[in-house]
Amino acid sequence: MKHTAEILCVGTELLLGDILNTNAKFLSNELAAIGIDVYNQSVVGDNHDRLKAAIELALSRVDILITSGGLGPTLDDITKETVCEVLGSNLVYDESVKENIISFFKRRGRPMTENNLKQALVPEDGEVLYNENGTAPGLLVRKNGKLVFMLPGPPREIEPLFVKMVLPILKNINPDRVLVSKNINIFGMGESSVEALLKPLMESSDNPTVAPYAKDGEVLLRVTASAATESQASALIDGKIDEIRKFVGEYIYGIDENSLQRAVVERFTKRGLTLSTAESCTGGYVSKRITEIPGASAMFGCGVCSYSNEIKEKVLGVRHETLEKYGAVSPQTADEMASGVMKLSGSDVSVSVTGIAGPDGGTDEKPVGLVYICAKFKDKTMSETLNLGRTKNERQFVQYLAASSAIALALKITGEFNA
Repeated sequence: MKHTAEILCVGTELLLGDILNTNAKFLSNELAAIGIDVYNQSVVGDNHDRLKAAIELALSRVDILITSGGLGPTLDDITKETVCEVLGSNLVYDESVKENIISFFKRRGRPMTENNLKQALVPEDGEVLYNENGTAPGLLVRKNGKLVFMLPGPPREIEPLFVKMVLPILKNINPDRVLVSKNINIFGMGESSVEALLKPLMESSDNPTVAPYAKDGEVLLRVTASAATESQASALIDGKIDEIRKFVGEYIYGIDENSLQRAVVERFTKRGLTLSTAESCTGGYVSKRITEIPGASAMFGCGVCSYSNEIKEKVLGVRHETLEKYGAVSPQTADEMASGVMKLSGSDVSVSVTGIAGPDGGTDEKPVGLVYICAKFKDKTMSETLNLGRTKNERQFVQYLAASSAIALALKITGEFNA
């Protein structure tokens, strides 16, 4: 049986834009990964009538409803009360939840106000999903063939609770079948181009299914299979991935890879390679993304942020004649920046970036979005010219994609891109 889900995020602060709704993205990704289709996402404020109508509508069209938010101690936290009203369930005090709440405050040395015990009210015909990171537990009610999960709103609470408590339940909805997904990570080809190449394959694939998802500068293909066992499902997926490689293999940098920066940190560390960076238009973005990965210190030597020509000359050894003749934004300068930071750091691999991020500084000859990157490894040099500008106000997009391209080039020059 194919299951469908709806996500209902509760909170007036979400409607006002005071808080970014990251829960919907997280839940959608997690559900898609186990083959559950999300047909609708909704956001509703802390209003009884509108929340009740949203719950009734969701349950009329899907068999799994997941709410986030509205489980706290204050008067405007009304999610479980409204869900129970719709389902005809009663709320009762759960002594174990009550003790957890009291213990939570004791461990932190904070006084507990009486209204916190409101969070110990749970549906009498429901299941408690214990929250290790907050006071409001998650809740599950199974009724009339529907599953209604009520989860806390803070991301630091909902994400670990979902992974630990909710995923195992959802994976066992159909006990005679298992769902397995793998993600194909693609860089260097746009979503429309990927879909154009793979459209016949995607349309003809029902098990496994193939679905594209666009990320900033990347494409993720999620391949999901259903089978009697996990090994059988994985075999189906691996066969489909082999088919996909025939079309876009040169652009695939990983399977189930979290990011380009994680790929470069893990693969360089495994090989014992070190990396250094020299950046102009990206302002240290390449080194930031690499060093946000745990363990990066094992492979990252140094990063030089060299916006001024003076620093390019004094620190990186770019020749004055090169800057005078070709300019700071040129393949020649990118080449000398990469050589300079490699000499400075003694790294095995170096990568450089120089360009015009905008919104100002562009000319007809060198428009906003023009970026040169260069990588060096042993006796090899690889360079790329990027034209990333679409509008004059996309400075952050240019910087992000230029940084991604630089990390990808470091993988390519070492033969690790398609590893």
